[in-house]
Amino acid sequence: MSQLEFEGQTENISESQLEFIKDVIEKEGFTDGKVTIEAVGEPGDNYGANVKRIVIEGENGNLTMIAKIAPTSEPIRLAMSFELMFSNETLLYTEILPKMLELQKNAEIPEEDQIKFPKCYGANGAPHEVILLEDLKTSGFTMMDRFESLSEEHMSSVVKNLAIYHSLSFVLRNKEPETYDDYKNKLQDLWGAMTKGGPDLLGFFNQIEAVALQVLEDPEQQDIVKGKVGEVIERVGEMTEFEQSSQFAVIQHGDCWTNNIMFKIEGEEVQQSMLIDYQQSKNFSPAYDLLYLVFNCTDHEMRVRNYYDWIDDYHDELEDSLSKYGLAVNDVYPREQLNADLKRYGKIALGCAILMTGTLTISPAEASKIKEAVESGNMDEIVGQVGNYNAETLVLFKKRIIDLVESFTLFGLL
Repeated sequence: MSQLEFEGQTENISESQLEFIKDVIEKEGFTDGKVTIEAVGEPGDNYGANVKRIVIEGENGNLTMIAKIAPTSEPIRLAMSFELMFSNETLLYTEILPKMLELQKNAEIPEEDQIKFPKCYGANGAPHEVILLEDLKTSGFTMMDRFESLSEEHMSSVVKNLAIYHSLSFVLRNKEPETYDDYKNKLQDLWGAMTKGGPDLLGFFNQIEAVALQVLEDPEQQDIVKGKVGEVIERVGEMTEFEQSSQFAVIQHGDCWTNNIMFKIEGEEVQQSMLIDYQQSKNFSPAYDLLYLVFNCTDHEMRVRNYYDWIDDYHDELEDSLSKYGLAVNDVYPREQLNADLKRYGKIALGCAILMTGTLTISPAEASKIKEAVESGNMDEIVGQVGNYNAETLVLFKKRIIDLVESFTLFGLL
């Protein structure tokens, strides 16, 4: 009797995880054939999971999936809260995003305007978490270069999608408050959990700020940066608790940076964008998602030309989407509240952007060493890699930090 034959990069995948993958493949109608497991992307593209592409070739056709696989090393699982990460993302892909799409379909929103997300083939629970998703590459989606600023056209598309995504939280809260509260209470605060991950992880965070202070030469810029990572660590839990009772909170994406956004491009035009990777989702301020997107995906020059237009476009799109459900933006999330929230979260957003700079600027070779340390569960090694950057990385790191300081100062967010 023929059966599925696995080959390729199966290292760092437990027997339980492989068995789950096999069961899902069989449920999709493939009971025999070749299953090849390949690495996705390059080091630096992802730290939150072991991401693989699964290529299935059978008598009845072919299928590819993306597998997000949690590490099994207990120290690293605890330090980086992998169980929480996968629990959040599973909830988004299996319940919350389908519910949002249902709201749109019930409102007869045209298909081209409906929220887009990859199909989830299945998800396995702790301690051998796996999430199996549609491979967007087969539909023509691609990822942009994390070293480059997103273009005005790319940003226009993502800002629109983020506004629609947030609007559906407001709609759900209005139409089905008990359902919204259920989701809100199930989602957990990854940042809060990680900042309680012990001195090693806090050392990792603070080391990135230390490198930022070292590369800056202007004392005024150093004063602005100093303590901002600590601001995140100290206030993130407090602000999460505050937002739990706020009428202006939404189910945020939580990690809107270049590698968590896919684009479909035809010629030189952006046809569509799609948010992926919902591990940091929680009930929080929509303004924080917007700040995170702007300051982790663009450079200072791009922001100077477009920042205020992006804020306008976001709120205009929010207004348009809410109106389709009979809701007025001035009742749900007035522009004055958005402006106030952008300033409320300015310092925290700068601290997070400083932390993200360590991810956005390191070379694949440097990222590979950190990835190996993550997979081995060696926290001391992870912390030790921070700051041991080559000269080219330090140049990029310095420019991005200076960009951030200039932008946050210019837009009055501090």
